[in-house]
Amino acid sequence: MSSLEGKVAVVTGGSSGIGLATAKRFVAEGAYVFITGRRQAELEKAKAEIGKNVTTVQGDVQNLADLDRLYAQVKAEKGVVDIVFANAGFVEHAQIFDLTEEHYNKTMDINVKGVVFTVQKALPLMTRGGSIIVNASVVGVKGIPAHGIYAATKAGVRALVRTWVQELKSKGIRVNTLSPGATETPIIRGQFDSDAASEAAKKVFAEATPLGRIGRAEELANAAYFLASDESSYVNGIDLHVDGGLAQV
Repeated sequence: MSSLEGKVAVVTGGSSGIGLATAKRFVAEGAYVFITGRRQAELEKAKAEIGKNVTTVQGDVQNLADLDRLYAQVKAEKGVVDIVFANAGFVEHAQIFDLTEEHYNKTMDINVKGVVFTVQKALPLMTRGGSIIVNASVVGVKGIPAHGIYAATKAGVRALVRTWVQELKSKGIRVNTLSPGATETPIIRGQFDSDAASEAAKKVFAEATPLGRIGRAEELANAAYFLASDESSYVNGIDLHVDGGLAQV
């Protein structure tokens, strides 16, 4: 029997990148997965790639009504949640000189508010313990120019997870953060104006990483699977860096 057989998982931002790779891994390990994303067309593509045991629910994590609709769907179809991967995130570049209220609000609303209520609204369905994984980032412990508000959101969710470990211990729910280093996903390209600029940035990150390359989404999915499964049954409250050593030296 696969180690996630019979488990029900929710993956936000599940239509691409780390979220999609993780949804695929969860299904391969026997789970049924609900994935969310803002773009219906991308969700349909992801559903086709995953192939089975998946429901798509279009929505934006910063919209609480969308989260309510997500969990209503989960309740109607499965009645429980065992694994939550609060993965949806947003990043754009802005140095302190250039910050706008719009940039601040959007980054905070997706990366903090979205995580908080993705987790809170799952809890009534987590009736048999389970695992909550929050996608953070090594940027939360690094001083990278133009990533100030993003870094604050990632450090913030790390602090939230420490608190939730204490608040959820009586329910038997484990909570951990997963912190990727630079990873080959569409979010990198979205930060730059051209393919050339994106490739140059990836080269810089690869050279700064002791393993000499950036990560693959599947490598992050492997770590998310570990945190979701009973293989990490005594792991609680950690920040698992999957970064090739980028933030470790």
